[in-house]
Amino acid sequence: MSVLRLVPQFYSRMAQQHNFDLVVIGAGSGGIASARRAAEYGAKVAIVENQRLGGTCVNLGCVPKKVMWNAASLAESLHDANEYGFDFPPENVPKFNWNRLKGYRDAYITRLNGIYETNLQRSGVQVFQGKGRLLAGNQVEVIASPSSSSSSSASEAPAAQENIILNAKKVLITVGGRPFIPDTIEGARQYGLTSDDFFSLEHQPQKVCIVGSGYIAVEIAGIFNALGSQTTIISRQETVLRGFDTMIRQNLTEELQTAGVRVLNHRAPTKVHPHPTSEKKFDVWLNDEAEPIDHDKEDRGFDIVLFATGREPSTPFLNLAAAGVETDKAGHIIADRLQQTSNPDVFALGDVTGHHLLTPVAIAAGRRLMERLYNPKADPDYHLDYNLIPTVVFSHPPIGTVGLTEDEARERFGSDHVRIYTSRFNNMYHAMTTRKTRTAMKLVCHLEPSASDPSVIKEKIVGLHSIGIGSDEMLQGFAVAVKMGASKSDFDNCVAIHPTASEEFVTMR
Repeated sequence: MSVLRLVPQFYSRMAQQHNFDLVVIGAGSGGIASARRAAEYGAKVAIVENQRLGGTCVNLGCVPKKVMWNAASLAESLHDANEYGFDFPPENVPKFNWNRLKGYRDAYITRLNGIYETNLQRSGVQVFQGKGRLLAGNQVEVIASPSSSSSSSASEAPAAQENIILNAKKVLITVGGRPFIPDTIEGARQYGLTSDDFFSLEHQPQKVCIVGSGYIAVEIAGIFNALGSQTTIISRQETVLRGFDTMIRQNLTEELQTAGVRVLNHRAPTKVHPHPTSEKKFDVWLNDEAEPIDHDKEDRGFDIVLFATGREPSTPFLNLAAAGVETDKAGHIIADRLQQTSNPDVFALGDVTGHHLLTPVAIAAGRRLMERLYNPKADPDYHLDYNLIPTVVFSHPPIGTVGLTEDEARERFGSDHVRIYTSRFNNMYHAMTTRKTRTAMKLVCHLEPSASDPSVIKEKIVGLHSIGIGSDEMLQGFAVAVKMGASKSDFDNCVAIHPTASEEFVTMR
């Protein structure tokens, strides 16, 4: 593969120029999937990236997070092992080694980086390493970045001596986003960490403060807590996971607290500062209180303060105005249902557009876009339907959800046209254990006349929500059914698989 690695040297007046059918800025999962699909149809494709191939999901998100979630889940199983008949002599109690797992995890991610590089090479996609920015006239300038990193084979590529201009018939922007720390909290940006920094930790912190209560916050909190760190969540809300169904929010908040996570709700940090007697610990002040958290305790101070307070688009460097690409007030690129921006030759998808921030969404949207642009047999209106997209939160316990929440359904259809089915129970796994986690499930149904007989009222499932062991793995199949328009009677007519948690969804009354 031709990988051009730029170095910051004096540029010649005349930049190197290369012509392509498609230039993709951002080699995350969505960008790579798009580039390879376009190349399958014979398009000449370039992709520009200044970090490791694979983007946030592979390097600083879904994949390494799932490794850590697996480790935390194993810790919970070890806790239960005695009650399943396993004896651990005191001298042989398993001890967790954070640094060793990090080494194994990082090696796995490096292998994935190499796989992405190999796949791009096989597809004939040319990789340019550096920062991409738009110029007028469908041009992309590739500029060296001192922070650029590359895989082993890329680092051995000959260094380019000039800046590079890529002339493109079409441009696709898939640069994603980055963690955001508010500048209104004194000391937050100076002393606070983000989810990116979580994966750089060489050793396990013993006392952790997490600011925020969204899915990133609860996932990291669950990992830290299960692996033995004292964990505190600071939330502005009464419950965690704003935007999710109320049942999910309430149950996860309760489960976190039962598991030992301290949730400080209706609170907001105002200041982060090093502990007065130790620069390795940090104090956090809340709501203009005179004293920091735990000021009256011997273990006052946190080893880390991690901000999971949202993400912002990685658009400032892109020079979007030069190409006539419009953004919203937050900097997200405005794209229509066909992923087209205000410039008819520039497209955008994934987190940079500010909605449905999920890796599979970017991949699906990108592949459909490439089919439409480069497959002459494709439907000219082929695009991703953003309705009924399933979502999993790898909390402890995990969450699976698709469709409308109960509140959303009542607001859209009216309470008289909504019927709710719920179930709450202990998973059979916990029949043997002292430690318990509750499972809760909900079906949200819209009451509508049947197409075949308007006098018959159909209970169409418009929302399905689950929290508990196995919710992450069971969701995909149910999401297919919901996407196909399944009704409650369709679920009722399916024979249950026993004994499983998922059988509750087809036996609810």
